[in-house]
Amino acid sequence: MNTLSNAYNYQVSDKPSEEPSSTPEIPDDVWDKFARDTERDIRASAQKEPSARARQVTERLKKGEQPEGWRTGPAWQEMNGRARRRRRLWAVLGVPLAIAVAVVAMRPSLLPGDPFAKAGHAAASVSPLPPETAAPTAAPSAVDPQTPTLDRPFAGSPALNWADGAAGIVLPKAKAVGSISRDRVELALQETKILLVAANLDPKTIGGARPSAALAVLDPKQPKLLDDLNASLAAPSRTQDPTMLFSRFAPKDVRLVGKVVKTRGRITFAKDARGDVTVHTDYTFVYPLVRTDGSTEVARTIVRRVIDVRILDPARYQVTPGLLSLSSYNAEFGNSACDVYDGYLHPEFHSDAASPTGPSPSGPTTDPYDRSKSIGQGDNATCGTVSRT
Repeated sequence: MNTLSNAYNYQVSDKPSEEPSSTPEIPDDVWDKFARDTERDIRASAQKEPSARARQVTERLKKGEQPEGWRTGPAWQEMNGRARRRRRLWAVLGVPLAIAVAVVAMRPSLLPGDPFAKAGHAAASVSPLPPETAAPTAAPSAVDPQTPTLDRPFAGSPALNWADGAAGIVLPKAKAVGSISRDRVELALQETKILLVAANLDPKTIGGARPSAALAVLDPKQPKLLDDLNASLAAPSRTQDPTMLFSRFAPKDVRLVGKVVKTRGRITFAKDARGDVTVHTDYTFVYPLVRTDGSTEVARTIVRRVIDVRILDPARYQVTPGLLSLSSYNAEFGNSACDVYDGYLHPEFHSDAASPTGPSPSGPTTDPYDRSKSIGQGDNATCGTVSRT
C-alpha cells in the first residue's frame, strides 16, 4: 500500500525579538552529539599514519637493509624448501585476501549478497551510486526480482547501491546568500542534517521512542510547531500524525533488520521570495523490517520526505538563533498500511495477502523509488498500490 499525505506548513512571527543576536549557536547537547558522530565518521574514513616501527622498516628497505627477524637470521635460513614454498604461496594468495578482508570489514555494504550463499546463487556486484546532485530524470531501472532475506534485506531493491544511513546525507558547500552569512548557512545545513538523521535514522526513533534529538533542534519560538508535534506523539490521529516528520515503527510488531537504512536524496539552499534563505531537502529512506514473532519474512517500507527550513534574521523575526524554523514538511510512504493513525508506520508482508485487512486501495499504482516526480499533494490522503518494494 502507498499512503500519500498533505504537506504541513508553518509560519514564524515577524515580531522582532527583544534581544536579537547575530551569533547563531547550536544547543550544547545537540552540537556535542553531532560532533561525536562527525568525529567517528572522520576516524572511520581517515587514513592512518604509519607507526614508528612501520616507518623504520620502510627506511631500511629503501636503504637495501632487512630488519632483524624479518626473513633473516638462522630461523629463516634453516627452513626447508617445502616450508619456503608454502610461505611463498601464502605471500601470493594471503596478501590480496587480507586486503579484501580489510576492505569488507570497513565497508560491509560492499558485499553484494550473502557471502555464505549456496552454490549456484549468483550475487550481482554492486557499484555505489554517486551522491544525487539534481532531480533524476526517470525512476530507477528495473531490478531482477529477488526475495529479501535476513542476510540480504535489500535484495531485489534499487536501494541496494544507495548509501548507508547518514553517509547519504551530503551537505552542499555553504556560501553567503544576500544578508545571510556563510557561517549562518553552514550552521543551518549542519542542523538540518542533525534533524534528518535524528528523525529518520536514529535507532531509538525507528524503534518507536520519542524523537528527542530531532525535537531539540526545532525552534520553540515558532508558533504551534512543537505544540502540534508533541500532541501528535501523545495522541496521534489522522490530522496529527507524527510519521509525517518521524520514521517510527511499532516495537511490539516489527523491528529493523540489521543496522542499515538505505538513503538517497539531496539538500539545496537558495534565496526565497521573502528575501530569506530556504534550505530544501528531498530524501528517500528504505527500511527493511521483520516481525517480532520469530518470523524470518522481510518486508521493506520506503519513506520519501520533503522538508523546507528557513534561515531567518533574528533582527527581523522572533526566533532562537541556532535552532531550525520549519517552513513545511511532507511525506509519501511506500508499503505502509493505509488509514492507521496510531503514530507508527506498518509494513505489509507478502504473507498478509492471504488474509487482507484494512481498506482496499483506491488510488493509482506508484513506484516508491521514483524520485523524478514531485512529491504528491492533494486535499485528501490517498491509498494506492506500490509497483515494487
